[in-house]
Amino acid sequence: MASEAASVAVVSAAVAAAMVYARLAASRSHPGLPRLAALLPVLLLLPVLPFTFSSIHLRTISAFFLVWLCGFKLLLLAAGQGPLHPALPVVRFVACAALPIKVVVEVQDRAAAHQPSRRSLPPAFLLSYAAKAALFAALVSLRGIRARMPAYGVVAFDGVHVYLLLELFMASAAFFARALLGADLEPQFDRPYLASSLRDFWGRRWNLMVPGALRPTVYRPVRSRLGVPAGMLATFVVSGLMHEVMFYYITLRAGTGEVTAFFVLHGVCVVAERWWAIRSRSGLWSPPRPVATALTLAFVAGTASWLFFAPVIRGGLDKAIVAECEGMLAFLEAAARALADAAARLVWS
Repeated sequence: MASEAASVAVVSAAVAAAMVYARLAASRSHPGLPRLAALLPVLLLLPVLPFTFSSIHLRTISAFFLVWLCGFKLLLLAAGQGPLHPALPVVRFVACAALPIKVVVEVQDRAAAHQPSRRSLPPAFLLSYAAKAALFAALVSLRGIRARMPAYGVVAFDGVHVYLLLELFMASAAFFARALLGADLEPQFDRPYLASSLRDFWGRRWNLMVPGALRPTVYRPVRSRLGVPAGMLATFVVSGLMHEVMFYYITLRAGTGEVTAFFVLHGVCVVAERWWAIRSRSGLWSPPRPVATALTLAFVAGTASWLFFAPVIRGGLDKAIVAECEGMLAFLEAAARALADAAARLVWS
């Protein structure tokens, strides 16, 4: 843990310096090839930084933050688009580039639109994440029973584990960014367990920072030239390829193509779903929402068990991931006890 904490400090400093350079380079170059050339050193540095970590979690999460999200934001910046702009204050530029966040409209714009502020976190929000953290800890503690579960139970168990892990990691980054910037942030997840279609799941509920990065970089350019279905398919293909990159940081092995196949399959199904939705307005049958939600989650879980989780489970890395989670929980428990003991000694003294 001490060596990983030192690695976090080193990587954080390197990223902050790289983003300061990116802001300066963007301010002194025109959008297009000149700005892309100026940002190229940063784009080449980002894929190297996650290898600083030996922890699978830190290596993969940092790759997701830096290689995928930050890399795509910098490519948009090179084109003169996206959430980054050289006129942004330095701290906001660095946070928006390096963290999985998107700042919502400014206060005056929100007031004009009669939208409430979300800067103060409501108690229900905090209780929700406390419950998710407790559920995640319970899942890690009960991981030993996974081998005795039926196939559908293993799929549900792994799906909930991945969802909670991602949301808690990203919520922690958002909490830090909110405290640093004093700004409202867009949500990163929106109850994906309520999705009533694949389009709803991938486009409006699951890991919203990813579609936020893929829409301007892939979907819109392809759609404007080849139409909506081609834009959808291209988006899922690029998502699959980027997930292959993320899985390389997990397994440190060349991809098998199964993860890309998972997203291509879902892209084809999303296009078919859109076709059916258009036809259903003309009288074709569509299932009730509870049925549609159950079918959507079953399809996502079943295809994920078949294609998405296969490279990790095949190499036995799921056991290493669980061991890391158990170690992290033990570390946090020990740290909490140490803080409680220190507080008690302070009170008695």
